[in-house]
Amino acid sequence: MNRAWLRWVPAVAVPAVIAAGVLAGSIPARAGDPLPDKTPAEVIALLAGHRTHTFSGTIEQTSELGLPELPATGPTSGPASAGGAASIMEFLTGEHTARVYMDGKTKARIQVVDRLAERDIIRHGNDVWFYSSKDNSAAHLTLPAHARDLPLTDPGNTGTPPQAEPEPDMPVPPTPQELADKFLAAADSSTAVSVGPAVETAGRPAYSLLLEPRAEGTLVGRVAIAVDAENGMPLSVAVTARGAAQPAFSAGFTSLSLEAPDEALFNFVPPPGSTVKELQFRHPESWPPSSGSPVDPGTHTAPDDPAESIQDKTRPHLTGTGWETVVEVPAKAGAASAADALLSGNPLLAQAAVAVPGGRLLSTALFNVLLTDDGRIFAGMVPPERLQAASTAP
Repeated sequence: MNRAWLRWVPAVAVPAVIAAGVLAGSIPARAGDPLPDKTPAEVIALLAGHRTHTFSGTIEQTSELGLPELPATGPTSGPASAGGAASIMEFLTGEHTARVYMDGKTKARIQVVDRLAERDIIRHGNDVWFYSSKDNSAAHLTLPAHARDLPLTDPGNTGTPPQAEPEPDMPVPPTPQELADKFLAAADSSTAVSVGPAVETAGRPAYSLLLEPRAEGTLVGRVAIAVDAENGMPLSVAVTARGAAQPAFSAGFTSLSLEAPDEALFNFVPPPGSTVKELQFRHPESWPPSSGSPVDPGTHTAPDDPAESIQDKTRPHLTGTGWETVVEVPAKAGAASAADALLSGNPLLAQAAVAVPGGRLLSTALFNVLLTDDGRIFAGMVPPERLQAASTAP
């Protein structure tokens, strides 16, 4: 499954999204029957060529990152609340379960099961619904007419990033597909790629594709991707910190069916008594890539609109490459910093943030987040000194 369609909904907490986007799932059990031998290139080609868009299954995630476990019942669990950072950081702690249903490229449903509530995202054609059972609240979004397919075009490549207003706060755990894509994108010439012993995930035999960074400036020791031996679908991804024996973050399918889900799952009607918000789109004319941006590092396009120029300065920037990439989120003028917003309403995270020269540091086994005193955020799968060096660079 590819969650690119969620990009039509803007990110609500960049540092947490960065963290969620670089983590993955547990190593599955050994497979019973031997599989035909394949080279790493053949397994990568199998994964890249899969076209599995109809299935249903359960994804389970376990985190052992060293972050305090955040409660799943806080004030930010509604579909359109403002404190999205805590909700996304919530998925980086403890254990979480999500049920996923796909039928083709325009029908999808994700059910995130919290301890005392359930959160749903449902797409049926151009209609997208967000629902939280905690407060019986819903939000509805109508996609543009040209949003016909999954995955939808990435706004960063088209220059037309439609956004919803207000922003729904409905983060979901990353899927094996999206995590595999991110890790393979980071695997450059400094990465040792091999095929480990065959495994079995959700009852399906799979190849184990292993990525081991040779770069010294990363916290990642190994990534293991379970690739379905029949269709190439990523079934789980395991990330182990450098020098560790067990994965620090685990998420993968525990059950999977390739049958078409029940059509009724994609037909959402707000429950009686629920509050419903209608989300509206705004369509910026252009989104030019900026210097060092994730879209096109090292390229700069001067916008004609001064307001666009100001907005461009608040977009994330990249330094470094591959496993040693550092993402910088500039401070926003005239508004509370994302760092303050993240920590002010979350005492556990605030307690975990250690004071360092120039700011505060959230440190885990696999990634670090530096929240500077001037409101900037630096994050990456790198040691803290790399972030501090990036924050003081001219």
